[in-house]
Amino acid sequence: MADVRSGLEVLLDDGASRLRGARVALLCNHTAIDRSVRHAIDRLREAEVEIVRLLGPEHGVRSTAQDMEGVDEQRDPVTGLPVVSLYGHDEASLHPDPSHLDGVDVVVADIQDIGTRFYTYQATLGFVMRVAGARGIPVMVLDRPNPITGTRVEGGVVAPGFDSFVGAWPLAVRHGMTMGELARWFVAHGGVDCEVEVVLADGWRRAQWFEDTGLPWVFPSPNMPTVETALIYPGMCLFEATAWSEGRGTTRPFHQIGAPHADALRFVEHLERLSADAGLRGVAYRPTAFRPGFQKHAGRTCHGAEIHVLDREVVDAFRLGLVAVEAAYRTDPIGFEWRAEPYEFVKDRHAFDLLTGDGRCRAALDRGESMWPVLDAMASDKTDFLASREDVLLYR
Repeated sequence: MADVRSGLEVLLDDGASRLRGARVALLCNHTAIDRSVRHAIDRLREAEVEIVRLLGPEHGVRSTAQDMEGVDEQRDPVTGLPVVSLYGHDEASLHPDPSHLDGVDVVVADIQDIGTRFYTYQATLGFVMRVAGARGIPVMVLDRPNPITGTRVEGGVVAPGFDSFVGAWPLAVRHGMTMGELARWFVAHGGVDCEVEVVLADGWRRAQWFEDTGLPWVFPSPNMPTVETALIYPGMCLFEATAWSEGRGTTRPFHQIGAPHADALRFVEHLERLSADAGLRGVAYRPTAFRPGFQKHAGRTCHGAEIHVLDREVVDAFRLGLVAVEAAYRTDPIGFEWRAEPYEFVKDRHAFDLLTGDGRCRAALDRGESMWPVLDAMASDKTDFLASREDVLLYR
């Protein structure tokens, strides 16, 4: 097992001397810990770093809120530090106001990402960088490993007109970058004008999974309990855009999918057939029933499948998600519907289109056609992204 040091630990190893005398706004949540699981707030204050304000992403600084639940915190309940919530009750709340950086000399960001474009922490980092840059305030990213490796890229990029909080930049769904590399990409290719310093995660290699790092795993959000969950999230999150449950409110979120009217056996048979046609490897499906404790179909028994990862090295999670959505669409004509409610404050676009990056996959299904030609087109669409990614990578 490798002895990887997070960017936080690298900074602290020299006493955080680069931050001495600076007034710091810390963009963080509960994942900003060292290997002894002590939080960055405590460690930086011990190093005599002046933290004047906390900036909280979706779920809050202590990650107590569920997805798409507005956070109103103004004070950190543990330290008493003032908090600016960057996930409130409207789209404007996602972007810091310039006044939020009053009295700040540097923004320090330390959040564990999971390597998926629509996992919103990286969008929040980009929005903060945009405002900080406009005010001439530098941003320091304390980097952490991409837990699902930095070698794989899956899914298409966001097309013009489909930008949202889950697609703020034209990134692939599984982008294969760390937060530090994403920060560099925002400056080099995303139109963000900001001075950025990345404190590298020392010793991390792109092909490493999180378990190979020796760092402690803290679930990055309330429904992301394991690295394996993070692995399948680039595809299984697509069920958020449907009436089917994605397993929130259970102990196996994103591994369990289903709905009250579904036929589990028929669904799994169809899923296995489509998976073979799509060349999916590394997963198996088990017919199951589950009862979510909250969110979609709370208290009702859902029938569907549990996803089992057999070989994480060969799983194409985005393709897996498309296969599973198509199987649900074909086998549950009563219960399957596209999400009708606003999604991440967007009302005039289908949630599924925002997640996939454009409307082609959903339109193909609605026409009764296969999504695989669309997936092939997505592969060519991301050629420019792959090229742009190469010049910002920090780990070889």
